[in-house]
Amino acid sequence: MPSVSLPRKQPRGVTDAAPKLASLLQTLCRAFCGPNSRKAGEAPEDAAPPAQPEGMLARGAAMLRAEPINTVAALLERLRGNVARKRALFEQTPLLHRRRPLPDGSFLERLPPLQVPLVVGPAGMPSVGDMSPHKAAVAPVHPSSPPPPPPSSAAGPDPTLLTDTARPFTPAAPGKLSYMDDSEESDKTQESASAASTEPSVSNGHTESPCGSQVVIHMKPDDQGRYGFNVKGGAESSTPVTVSKVAPNAPADRTTPRLSEGDQVVLINGVDVSGLSHDEVVSFIRSSRERHSELVLTVRPSVNYEGSGGDGEEPLVQYVPDTPYVSLSLPDGDPLAQSMLMLSEALAGGAARSEFEKLPRRAPGLSMDDCRLPGNLAKNRYRDISPYDATRVLLTSAESGDYINANYVNMEVPGSGVVNRYIAAQGPLKHTTDDFWSMVWEQQSPLVVMLTTLVEQGRVKCHQYWPPPGESRLHGHLRVSTASQQLTDSFAFREITLVCEETGEERHISHMQYVSWPDHGVPEQPADFVQFVQRVRSARAGLVEPTVVHCSAGIGRTGVLILMETAMCLIEANQPVYPLELVRTMRRQRAMMIQTPSQYQFVCQAVLQVYQEGTVRPLPEYTQR
Repeated sequence: MPSVSLPRKQPRGVTDAAPKLASLLQTLCRAFCGPNSRKAGEAPEDAAPPAQPEGMLARGAAMLRAEPINTVAALLERLRGNVARKRALFEQTPLLHRRRPLPDGSFLERLPPLQVPLVVGPAGMPSVGDMSPHKAAVAPVHPSSPPPPPPSSAAGPDPTLLTDTARPFTPAAPGKLSYMDDSEESDKTQESASAASTEPSVSNGHTESPCGSQVVIHMKPDDQGRYGFNVKGGAESSTPVTVSKVAPNAPADRTTPRLSEGDQVVLINGVDVSGLSHDEVVSFIRSSRERHSELVLTVRPSVNYEGSGGDGEEPLVQYVPDTPYVSLSLPDGDPLAQSMLMLSEALAGGAARSEFEKLPRRAPGLSMDDCRLPGNLAKNRYRDISPYDATRVLLTSAESGDYINANYVNMEVPGSGVVNRYIAAQGPLKHTTDDFWSMVWEQQSPLVVMLTTLVEQGRVKCHQYWPPPGESRLHGHLRVSTASQQLTDSFAFREITLVCEETGEERHISHMQYVSWPDHGVPEQPADFVQFVQRVRSARAGLVEPTVVHCSAGIGRTGVLILMETAMCLIEANQPVYPLELVRTMRRQRAMMIQTPSQYQFVCQAVLQVYQEGTVRPLPEYTQR
C-alpha cells in the first residue's frame, strides 16, 4: 500500500487560536512600541519611541503561527521587562522633569493571570517549562505584588503641622463637647426634613479651619452617666451638627478648652458625623456613655453661631441697638435708664443668653498666624487660644523673641473722653515668666490684675511668677522682689518691685489677685466680685498706662472684669450700657472674650445690681448737661 502523508496534528485549539493570538500580538506591539497606541486627540510625547517596521509584525506573526504558546510567553516577558524598566526610570526622575504620572498598574498588571501550559519548543526557542531561574519564567503572568503608586507632586498636609502636641502646661484632659443627655429641646433644635443618612467615614487627626484649629476634646460622663450638653442639626436638615446648650458645672462645662454653644461637632470618637441624622448622633454619644468610656470629640469652634435654627425670629427682647451708645430717647426716660430696663427684661426672659450665643467668637478677617510659628508654639498655654496679629503685644527686649500671648484691649467711654486701656494676657507659663515681666516693664504697666488661683481641680492654671515675700528672683534683665503681701478670704494684694539690672531703674507694681472665683461656673453672688472691681478701679484712677489683666487663658474671667469696669464707667458718665456690644468690642481686639453664657449672664446681673442698688451712680458733671 502506498504511503500517505498526513498533515501534522496540531494540539487542540492551537489552529483556531493562531489568528486571534496574531491579532493580540499586533495589538500589544502597537500598544507598547508604536505611535498608534495613543488615544484620539492625545498629544504625542516629546521623546516617543520610534515606530517599529511592518516587517517585524510579519515575522512575529510567522513565529506565532509556528509556536504560538511559547512566542506569546516570550513576548509578554519582554514587554513586562520594558514596563519595569520604564517605571524604574520614572521613579528616579525628579518630579519637575516628569511628563505625566504612570497609571496605577500597567496594562500587563491589569490582565488576569495567563495560565500557560508547559510545551517544549524547538532548539533556540526556550520553552516555558524549562526556563532556568535567571531567565525569569513568566508562568503564570501576574505580578506577585503591585508596584507602589508613583509619588505625587501635590503632597498632602502634614498633620504634625496642624497639631501641637508639645503642650506640657496644657491639661490633656476632658474637652468640651457633648449633648445634654436628655433631649429636652429636641422639638426646638431639630428641623423636620427628609431623612438622608450615609455610612460614616473614619478619619484620624484634625485639620485647621481658616478661623482657627479644630479642637480635640476628651470627657467622661458624670456619676449619672451624663455629659451635660445638647446638639442640634443633622443630615436630615442639611445643617451641621452643633452644640446648642451646655449645662453649667456638667462634665462638658469643665473641660479645657471649654465646650461652648455653637461649636460644630466634626468627629465623634474618630467618626465623621456629617452624614448622620440628629437621632444617630445622639445615639452615638449615648453609646459611649453606656459603655462608661471616654468620649472624644473633634470640634470646630463657633465663628458665627446661628442660634436655634436660624429661623429668622426676633428674640424675646431686642436690647442691643444697631448703633452702640445711641439714645433710645423715650419720652419718659433717659438712655441709661432705658438700657437698664431692657437689660432687666432680657435677663428675665432668657434673651440675654440667646443673644450672646449668636455673637461671633472671633472677628472675621483678622489673622492669627504669628502664634503658630515654630518658635512661638510652646509659648501658648492652650492651643486654641490665640492672639490677633494686629493687636498683639510686641516685646522689644525679650531674649526669646517678640511674641507673648497677649492683646491690647481699649474700651472707650463716650461722652467722657476716657479710654480704659488694658492688656488681656494668658497666665504665664514657667518658661514665659521672663517674657511676662519684660512686657510689664516695656509697657510701663503699674498694675497687674490676676483672676485665677495657681491650681484649680488639680490642674495648673498659672505659674507663680512672683517670689515669696522678702525674696527676689532674676527674670532676664529684671530683678523681681515682693515687698509686701496682704491676704483675705477673697483677695490677695501684693507690692512688687522691679529693678533693671542694666540701668538700675526701679519701679513699683501693684498686684491684685481675686481668689474666690469657684473652680466651676461663676460666683453665686456678685457682691465680692463687685467689691474687687471697685478696688481695681481705685488703683487704676488717673493711670494712662495699660493695666495687665489675666486669668488662665486670658479670655473668660478677664473679659468679665473688663466689661464690668467699663459698664461702671458708662454708668458714671450717664451713658447707656449695652453689654452685648461691649463683648463685641472686646472680641474685635482679642478673640473669645467672655467665654461662656454663664459668665456673660453673671456680669450682666452684676451690672444691673450695681445700678439698681446705687453702688455706682452718674456723676454730677454728666447729669447737669
